[in-house]
Amino acid sequence: MDSTIDHNPKDFSVWTLEQIRAKGASMNWMEERRFDWVPIAAAAIERLINTQTMLLITDREREWFARYTLSRLNKINTDRPLLPIMSLGTIFPYIDKVNDNEQLELLDDMLSLAFPNDYFFFYIGKGNDLRSQIAKSKSNSLLWLFDEMMQNSFTFRSDDEELDIKLIQLLMLFDKSIDAILFGEVDIQSVL
Repeated sequence: MDSTIDHNPKDFSVWTLEQIRAKGASMNWMEERRFDWVPIAAAAIERLINTQTMLLITDREREWFARYTLSRLNKINTDRPLLPIMSLGTIFPYIDKVNDNEQLELLDDMLSLAFPNDYFFFYIGKGNDLRSQIAKSKSNSLLWLFDEMMQNSFTFRSDDEELDIKLIQLLMLFDKSIDAILFGEVDIQSVL
């Protein structure tokens, strides 16, 4: 029996497919969509690991998911360090008042001062929601958009009866991906 351990990290695309298939039929929907998922997830996780702050925004209908996301990605009892993830609505309660370029620039100025290592948005919600415009104003945002296709985003249909389940499944995959990348189990350089 060979006692050596293979320390070569797996390709992120291969690892992602294995994780999807390990969940069985409940995640079949994601198998073909992984090609959209892998590059945007890898880029966002790389920014997180490089100490950029992730600012979470959702449309009003998904505010419950914002709370769940924050509690899921920064669990206290975990083997990984806490990550710089915050809710934009908590640090800037006027997000619903930002509706023109001047206000977007003022918000960006404030956030650039507050987060000198840079920041990016993670938006979950309808593409036509006013809050989405904040996230869309920064080119490196992680976007989970409903009813809108946009380059470097992951798209859902808001009328999908299993939308909430799919959001939770995708968040769980994102959480596992953070661990795998942070602890060197997977290599993301080939997809960046």
